[in-house]
Amino acid sequence: MTALDYQTAFHLAPIGLVLSRERTIEDCNDQLAAIFGHPRGSLIGQSFQVLYPSADEFERIGERIPPIMTALGSYADDRIMKRANGELFWCHVTGRSLERNAPHAAGIWTFEDLSATRRVAVELTPREREIAAQLVTGKTSKQIGRTLDISSRTVDVYRSRLMRKYGTGNATELLQRLLGN
Repeated sequence: MTALDYQTAFHLAPIGLVLSRERTIEDCNDQLAAIFGHPRGSLIGQSFQVLYPSADEFERIGERIPPIMTALGSYADDRIMKRANGELFWCHVTGRSLERNAPHAAGIWTFEDLSATRRVAVELTPREREIAAQLVTGKTSKQIGRTLDISSRTVDVYRSRLMRKYGTGNATELLQRLLGN
């Protein structure tokens, strides 16, 4: 019988787990490697950027994390990520820093693949992906604008683009499509 210890629990967890330092993967479990389609060993020592659809998204999300994590002690969102084969997918990401006042210094992160219930149905730009990720949380244009540091009018322009791309007539239909309903 295999001994159950923290190392075994980490590696056999049914959710992707990462130990990080300065946004670099110090260790990860096999489930994370399976979710993203990379060999586990190739992820160790890599920047989290390898998991993002674009460098811009990596940078912008990285800038959003510290104030939220410092205030709340943890960070969570649903976002579009990228597998090794280039496929984009929805992922729920949660993180906790070992030092609340140094959010990127060292932490533990979970990654949950949401593609079974929510798929990326159309080609989106990096900013459209960010707006879509905020829309699924139920935020208003004003709240999204504050979160992304853009005007609410800009959010409305992107929401209109998303509605056209998803072939929806209103914001409610768009939200249903984004959520996979």
